[in-house]
Amino acid sequence: MQEKPKAAKNAKTPAIKSSVTLSHPDKLLWPREKISKSGLLDHYRLVWPRMEPFVVERPLALVRAPDGVEGERFFQKHASPGMSDHIHRATDPEDGEEILYIKDFDGLAALVQIGVVEVHVWGATIDRIDTPDQIVFDLDPDEGIGSDRVRDAALDIRARLDELSLPAFVKTSGGKGYHVVVPLKPKAGWSEVKGFAHDFAQAMEQAAPERFTATLSKKAREGRIFIDYLRNGRGSTTVAPYSSRAKKGATVAMPVRWDEVEAGVAPDAFPLGGRATLRRLAQDDPWADFFSRGKLLDRK
Repeated sequence: MQEKPKAAKNAKTPAIKSSVTLSHPDKLLWPREKISKSGLLDHYRLVWPRMEPFVVERPLALVRAPDGVEGERFFQKHASPGMSDHIHRATDPEDGEEILYIKDFDGLAALVQIGVVEVHVWGATIDRIDTPDQIVFDLDPDEGIGSDRVRDAALDIRARLDELSLPAFVKTSGGKGYHVVVPLKPKAGWSEVKGFAHDFAQAMEQAAPERFTATLSKKAREGRIFIDYLRNGRGSTTVAPYSSRAKKGATVAMPVRWDEVEAGVAPDAFPLGGRATLRRLAQDDPWADFFSRGKLLDRK
């Protein structure tokens, strides 16, 4: 049985208060792991100081499971009747579509209240919606590829980015892979950022075609790791750092240090409220300087 998240105390993190009251706080969102709505909110209280800059004022896409992850799950990008005012609405200036975003911890608590089990974000903020502040490479291995090969892939991507003088941060996906993320100064547009990510993924494939593919098709991915550059398109999203995942084990997408990857940390190593998660959160924040290290994207 998983421990319920009690880490705010264990990790010596100040309690984060919210004006949002959970209805049915003991409702199990992960029945097998015994993780409830209140347990999920406890996790977010613990990680909020680290998570905040990666989720506030950003367009969101939500995975909801009102009856728990073993029941119906659905993806949501627009408001629904009765949605809390703490979940804010905006209009996409390009297509007029509604955008959801949050401004504070109350917004995140309101997401938990409606059974959001995964929080996905754009790589840009509401106020600079057409200039991304990050590049994401999502490593998606074919069935049967071990985590050691995916770790090697993440390390190879970091090495190639280092050759380009681009900083690289890494987080576990909570599933089978890792996300390698490059902070940007928000100046280049979506097409330029996606174009760079595509070219980078293709270069990795050309250097090691037996290991990598930059093509989405199932056939191209056989026995390979798909370097998913498509996360960098306008309107595309990636699971937020510290978000829970709607997966077996009630895992978390966890920012880690590169030496932890080198030491073999698994993509699904961090369950909600688990000892490994609490130990990681008791250490320094490996993404603390993420935005301060942002680079201008220069494709010359």
